[in-house]
Amino acid sequence: MKKEPDLESALSRNRRWMKKFKNLDLQGKALNWLKKYPCCFEVYCENDEYFCRLTKQMKFLVEEEENVKDLQEPVFVERLAKLLMMSKNQRLNVPKINELKRNFGFPDDYLLRILPKYSDMFRVVNCTGRRSSMEIELMSWNPDFAISAIERLAEKEGCEPCFSCSLPATWVKSWERFRDFNSTPYISPYAELRGLVEGSAEMDKRTVALVHELLSLTLWKKVSIIKLGHFRREFCLPEKLNVLLLKYPSIFYVSNRYQLYTVLLREGYNGSELIEKDPLVVVKEKIRELDAGGAS
Repeated sequence: MKKEPDLESALSRNRRWMKKFKNLDLQGKALNWLKKYPCCFEVYCENDEYFCRLTKQMKFLVEEEENVKDLQEPVFVERLAKLLMMSKNQRLNVPKINELKRNFGFPDDYLLRILPKYSDMFRVVNCTGRRSSMEIELMSWNPDFAISAIERLAEKEGCEPCFSCSLPATWVKSWERFRDFNSTPYISPYAELRGLVEGSAEMDKRTVALVHELLSLTLWKKVSIIKLGHFRREFCLPEKLNVLLLKYPSIFYVSNRYQLYTVLLREGYNGSELIEKDPLVVVKEKIRELDAGGAS
């Protein structure tokens, strides 16, 4: 697939920022590392020992992020419910969810912070007693949540649900394939799988709809295909998901930057910039800007 600089830039920007924090060596270089970010960390000496604390600016942003998480709790609840509603048995493995929790904006302590408050909607089950077997199960189906982003937009515009193409008009063959694909009825990712045959055109359309909906629920409208593939059984995804997604460049952009396959939702970006930014993304960008301003 042809590389597109703007979307590749959107992928590399977050990765560079994350890599800085993963390279922290606590065995001896921590002090030097902290001093590189004076806007974020304040280093001081007391009784011949070095200590660090957040600067006032950083502390303010951390508090702002926590406030946003509190306000976003109903959104997190809906996102989690939607994930469970799209799964085969309305049940998902907790360790697998944890791999993608930051993609969906879930707090690190979502199991303790959110689930106990909504016992009518979720419950944690563990048949074997092993931590790796812990699952979240949906207790009640909310029809208001079973409406995809595509269906909601169609409802707003008063038309039939269909995908949108974000390719330039010069991509003639891709546009032709897109129109052909879009001419068949949309299949909701929340609909029952009954009657759909693996490998069929209908099943492919349902898979495209499901991945589109999953990406719509993420903060940055992108996700690792490898991590998404861990849900192959739960979401009835094909074994070679990247091959399927590459067939639909009008809807998805697939990148193997850093030798890691990532899929982005084209309609979510204008060039390299997100079109609609979740409140959590806004505050995280403020933190990143503060970090960049203090780096030396």
